[in-house]
Amino acid sequence: MTQPDPFTVGRDQWLGRLGNLRNVVRQEMVSRQLAHHLPTPHARVLDIGAGQGTQALHLARLGHEVTALEPDPVMRDRLAAAVDSGPFRSAGRVRVVAGRLGALPDAVADTAYDVVLCHGVLMYLPDSAEAVAELAARVAPGGILSLLTRNASAMAWRPAIRKQWSEALTAMNEAEAAAAAGRDARYTNEIGAAARADRLDHLMSTCEAAGLSVEAWYGVRVATDGVSPAASVPDDGDELAAVFALEELLGRTDPYRQMAGLVHLVARRAHAEASAR
Repeated sequence: MTQPDPFTVGRDQWLGRLGNLRNVVRQEMVSRQLAHHLPTPHARVLDIGAGQGTQALHLARLGHEVTALEPDPVMRDRLAAAVDSGPFRSAGRVRVVAGRLGALPDAVADTAYDVVLCHGVLMYLPDSAEAVAELAARVAPGGILSLLTRNASAMAWRPAIRKQWSEALTAMNEAEAAAAAGRDARYTNEIGAAARADRLDHLMSTCEAAGLSVEAWYGVRVATDGVSPAASVPDDGDELAAVFALEELLGRTDPYRQMAGLVHLVARRAHAEASAR
């Protein structure tokens, strides 16, 4: 029997917060960071765990052809409705498919893509190694894999800047215990789901073992990770633009990016000609 997706526990909370500051910052930063690595227009994109489809729809607007894979029927219906209400259906640029990592459907299992996205999924899996290998196998020569996951190095930062001292101490103790036991740190996230954090160095080595070269990594939500999940987007457009500009700069600058709530890693498969040399 298939195990239930841990994300389902907090799905309704997640959907209710899509327009709030933390999620808006997350999606904007991922879009900006990814833009530095995208191939020319009309790329073939596979978005695994596409959720409500923020990134899938954004890439479709840019002219890319997107296959959005999503296991949760509620999230899949939400995405399908967005596709049907926009210009994507007539253009045929977004295809919504039921499926998950570990059991890719025939519709995608034997296809290579120029861009493979896996955002906000790894933290709900037992570990990253098998998932990254499966994802890498779908990356075409010259293509990229984009991973977004919880940053194990900064687990205590969010509660600490909120002055939640006991929670911050618990996070530090869990991180130390996990390192001593050679396992990944675990936690309960803000939508109440059991989750796992990834160490950047391990994620990098896993990509390299799967035949991909790490091209860049970024922090996502450095300054805003500690704000309330219910915090709304500023009404002042200039203020929001300043938040975006600050987060973008922090997310690519040490030591700040190391304190981000999420790690965004981009890895590339070599072109066939380069591999043959």
